[in-house]
Amino acid sequence: MVTDQNISPPDQAPTGNSRMSELLVFLTIIVFIWPVVAVGVVGGYGFSVWIFQMFFGPPGPPSVH
Repeated sequence: MVTDQNISPPDQAPTGNSRMSELLVFLTIIVFIWPVVAVGVVGGYGFSVWIFQMFFGPPGPPSVH
């Protein structure tokens, strides 16, 4: 069931406490969470390339033997 308890009327501005809380959450996401996600994505891609090259060899023309 949806309630209207936490919804403020449109003519009422958010309080300073809720704005500060929202800013704190935003900064936490920007400073801590996104860098960890970025390192994980780049590391995961590097790991997958490394595994691929273990099975299929490095890129480039085939070696002549």
